[in-house]
Amino acid sequence: MKLLLKEDVENLGSVGDEVNVKDGYARNYLIPRGKAIVATHKSMKQFNHQKSVVERKVRKLRKSSEALAEQIAKVACVFEKKVGDQGKLFGSVTAQEIADKLQENGVEVDRRKIQMISIKSLGEFQVPLKLQAHVVAQINVTVVAEKEEEPKTEAREEAKPTENA
Repeated sequence: MKLLLKEDVENLGSVGDEVNVKDGYARNYLIPRGKAIVATHKSMKQFNHQKSVVERKVRKLRKSSEALAEQIAKVACVFEKKVGDQGKLFGSVTAQEIADKLQENGVEVDRRKIQMISIKSLGEFQVPLKLQAHVVAQINVTVVAEKEEEPKTEAREEAKPTENA
């Protein structure tokens, strides 16, 4: 029986392949589980149309993802954090902080797509952001020490005795 595979089947073929299998395997396993459909002229034409529509959507999505990746690469995320004696941060830089910094620069991203590495020290880091299956943007993150505030000295004016004449 000739079938058209709707998904990858191990040791048989991948999506869109036209395969020839035994009738029992087709009727009892592949067709009931939605892994394949009978390869008629009408089903082939319909499947090819759906495949071309999906491919166009994927190409359009990939193109927009690549444009977003270029835009993200131009943004420099600089964070000022409190630092201990040996250059270690009190806390760490989080995905939410990176997403907020990107949003300040006009780039909308979902923080869950940021594939965080633990940033707990000063320096420059490349943090991957998975936009789509084949598109990964690199976010430039720089962590610098927070400038210590100088102790505020209040200008104390001593009360001078006023001379009354």
